[in-house]
Amino acid sequence: MLSVAEPDGAVRCVACAHRCLLRPGRVGICGVRVNRGGALETLVYGRAAAAHVDPIEKKPLFHVYPGSLAYSIATAGCNFHCLHCQNWEISQGPHDGFAIPSQPLAPAEAVRQARRSGSRSVAYTYTEPTVFIEYVHDTAELAAEAGLANVLVTNGYQTAEAIDLLAPFVAAANVDLKSFDDRFYRRVCGARLAPVVDAIVAMRGHGIWVELTTLVIPDLNDDPAMLGALARWIVAEVGPETPWHVSRFFPAYRLGDHRPTPTATIEMAVRIGREAGLRHVYSGNMEDGDQDTKCAGCGTTLIRRRGFHAMRAGLAGGRCTACGRPLAGVGLAEFDAEVAR
Repeated sequence: MLSVAEPDGAVRCVACAHRCLLRPGRVGICGVRVNRGGALETLVYGRAAAAHVDPIEKKPLFHVYPGSLAYSIATAGCNFHCLHCQNWEISQGPHDGFAIPSQPLAPAEAVRQARRSGSRSVAYTYTEPTVFIEYVHDTAELAAEAGLANVLVTNGYQTAEAIDLLAPFVAAANVDLKSFDDRFYRRVCGARLAPVVDAIVAMRGHGIWVELTTLVIPDLNDDPAMLGALARWIVAEVGPETPWHVSRFFPAYRLGDHRPTPTATIEMAVRIGREAGLRHVYSGNMEDGDQDTKCAGCGTTLIRRRGFHAMRAGLAGGRCTACGRPLAGVGLAEFDAEVAR
């Protein structure tokens, strides 16, 4: 699946935009996809490095079944090498040379656990789901049959082939649009910008609901002009009602000595997004952040949030109670007083 045979026993992986050419016995950039005897194999199928029940707001997905739970799973590995990785213990182990504990979790068992936990969705998150895409596909197919939604939390480095494979089963994705500067992607993440923006557009073309997150890091991707260009691109290519989450950076992994993002920078980014025409801009990793959802038409507060808790305000049946405008997203009509926590 998602591989092309090449001469001399080599195989090309086409799951992510690196499109690694693997000689026999070699492992891809992700550290978990290998050429064995001229066939591409995954080293992590059905091996969960993390399995937790989270609020959907933690992903963050604010316009997808608000107030619900997401059964969240991940394997080891990642196709990015971000210097600021927040989950480096499970994503970067294959690169850094240490073992990552995992447990067997077959797709059918993951779906059973999701239903038992009362989750409304299964989230493929924490590390990059593209590197364990076969596991995602099989789990997502069973989850959809069980009436559960599937959501991706991803860096967006999928190929068109990967998106085509998953699109029938995926309701929503939060994509990390880490910067609008290709130099940042190359220097900080070991990747390129163009495949990410292409994947975001492709997801929307397939009908997948997309929310975007930018972790703003001082001196690396906090330039106001860059943030403005990014916000204008979202408006033009993804749509003005696309939620944009701008979050504070805190020292992590190889940027452990880097300074945290000032709250004033996040407030600036929120203003930039709104001035560009985005209707739903949220600040993350802030105690008093701007996280309420307001009507894109009349400005009425529809959903109030405190931390990861969502409370219904002026929303009923997925529409603003003041002007009747529908709120863009997925599963919003299900959000009522019983599911709000």
